[in-house]
Amino acid sequence: MATKNRFSSKPQSSLLPWLGIAAIVILLDQVSKITITRLFAYAEERVVTAFFNLTLVYNPGAAFSFLRDAGGWQRYFFTAIAVGVSLYIVYLLKKHAGQRLFCWALALILGGAIGNVIDRVAYGHVIDFLDFHLKGWGHFPAFNLADSAIFLGVVLFILDELRRVNK
Repeated sequence: MATKNRFSSKPQSSLLPWLGIAAIVILLDQVSKITITRLFAYAEERVVTAFFNLTLVYNPGAAFSFLRDAGGWQRYFFTAIAVGVSLYIVYLLKKHAGQRLFCWALALILGGAIGNVIDRVAYGHVIDFLDFHLKGWGHFPAFNLADSAIFLGVVLFILDELRRVNK
């Protein structure tokens, strides 16, 4: 997959596969959110297993509903942060396109960030619907596929850093 730039002897890898992974994350995230909003009323809950429900909730804040009652400014703040981080991730993907695990991590984070930005811009909040819980311990805050991709990307990023440190 690596090609040589005719003006440099340094091999380069394409940015396109990583942007493709991010696009797939965005597509799956948006299709799942559209589906859930068409099938569920707000706050409606359907039990799937003893520890997992599907439910439609809105999060105008950040992770774990942080700043959800902040009055609306947080929508623009978190959108700006996500756009800035996304641009920086694209730069890193281009610069390090040949580092597979690192780029997988970044591509997942990029797709998740953009998926949630789309929600903030289109609806003013992020659509969440995955609800895990344990009896007696309460419910974990609901989340979505974009959040899952970001989480998985962070895990891969940490693994990549640990692997790099151990070399």
